[in-house]
Amino acid sequence: MNDRAHIAATLGADIRALRKARGLTLTDIASRLDRSVGWLSQVERDLSAPSISDLRLIAECLGVPMSMLFAHTGVLAGEQGYVVRAGSRRPMGSGEEGLIEELLSPDLTDDFEMVHSTFEPHSRMQTPANRPTQEVGYMISGRLDLTIGGRNFTVGVGDSFRIKHEPYQWANPYDEPAVAVWVIAPPVY
Repeated sequence: MNDRAHIAATLGADIRALRKARGLTLTDIASRLDRSVGWLSQVERDLSAPSISDLRLIAECLGVPMSMLFAHTGVLAGEQGYVVRAGSRRPMGSGEEGLIEELLSPDLTDDFEMVHSTFEPHSRMQTPANRPTQEVGYMISGRLDLTIGGRNFTVGVGDSFRIKHEPYQWANPYDEPAVAVWVIAPPVY
């Protein structure tokens, strides 16, 4: 199967999931793209393939990096939608604040997403986030300082935490990376 076929297998569903997670309608996105609602609906149903320029604009409208709209590379026949190999994870986010994220879920069509997050040493989230989500994190390595709903916590290996519709912020003031697995519902990337 070529790369284009891999993209077509989940691209539309991922775009739909991202759009819905942001509370946007087909009309909202179509008007920003200067495209018809019908065209966008066909893209979401994998009946029409957007150009690279269209993908760039769609990613911008959804507030995600363009890489998020590309399916996993190296997916073996029969594994698409079921297995994500370690070397085939999709990168997420910008990495600007020292946070490197990869999608562990096969796609964004479930009621949740699972993310592998690496927090670089001496990095911090600059602006608190407040998302309409429920999130659970599990620490694989390192330590992380969290502020959740105004309360401060330090979590380490084996610890887990929950963020439920509350403002939060993270910081890794330590000398080693911190790695966590997050489950986020609904998917927001």
